[in-house]
Amino acid sequence: MNVTPLVWMITIAVTIAFFVYEFFAHVRKPHEPSIGESARWSAFYIGLALLFGVGIGTVSGWTYGGEYFAGYLTEKALSVDNLFVFLIVMSGFAVPKIYQQKVLMIGIVIALILRGLFIAVGAALIANFSWVFYLFGALLLWLAYQQAFSDHDDDPTQGRFMTFVRRHLPVTDEYHEDRFTVRKNGRRFVTPMFLTIIAIGFIDLVFAVDSIPAIYGLTEEAYIVFTANAFALMGLRQLYFLIGGLLERLVYLAQGLAVILAFIGVKLLLHALHVNELPFINGGEPMLWVPEVPIWLSLLFIGATIAVATVASLRKTRRDRERSITESREEHL
Repeated sequence: MNVTPLVWMITIAVTIAFFVYEFFAHVRKPHEPSIGESARWSAFYIGLALLFGVGIGTVSGWTYGGEYFAGYLTEKALSVDNLFVFLIVMSGFAVPKIYQQKVLMIGIVIALILRGLFIAVGAALIANFSWVFYLFGALLLWLAYQQAFSDHDDDPTQGRFMTFVRRHLPVTDEYHEDRFTVRKNGRRFVTPMFLTIIAIGFIDLVFAVDSIPAIYGLTEEAYIVFTANAFALMGLRQLYFLIGGLLERLVYLAQGLAVILAFIGVKLLLHALHVNELPFINGGEPMLWVPEVPIWLSLLFIGATIAVATVASLRKTRRDRERSITESREEHL
């Protein structure tokens, strides 16, 4: 895939322009978005992402188009999981609804910057060291295990990192509109709004570690990695308000993502064997007989896993709700 520096510059400039527009059009004036507003903008950004994928397939071939769609689906699913943790952070710091847009916007921009840095590092490693596929594959298998057995009920606002921050920063307990600092009795204090941003930024760093190896397991094209991440993050703010209630019902999302990460981890390890250069494995020779997972299978597997996890989650929460109603009625009889 031949991407010129000019195309890179235009892509980055347009991405920045979208986020600048988001800030001045929606975030600058604090308000809680309506369901209608959130739905319209979510549909717009998802439609734009799909249209871009069609453009890649038409211009560069559907192998690259398939890689983009597989990467976009994976990054969008990971972003939704990211939203779940954002929800916990917002609740933990009791962020007023009208200021949550600003927190989300800053968090998403931080995520894009961190992922951009990770993409550049990942591209440099892949270009110079084929053994990095072994590293990425092993990392994804470990992350899949962590994802499957992680406890999303843990409060990230009370973790060791935030305890360290509170110990070393003067903090006020009250919100002062959407300000990050406030002066009291001649001394400067940080507000809970600032602590929320720190927590969100730390979470973004952790999720970038999941995200970048996962998509590099689907494509080695840095341009596809960047655009899939950018489109996955665009509209995430509106999606938060649109499916805020639904997030708590996706009880099997973590397990579904664990399956996807494990699948991509195995795919990476197979690819690493296929291009092997490590002298202590097969004498440093590539194992060309090792099968590689085709992109169409990756796309099908990722889409099916997300669908199964979503349907299973909604069925379970519905059964639990019906059981709770039945038990409540029996107690009143």
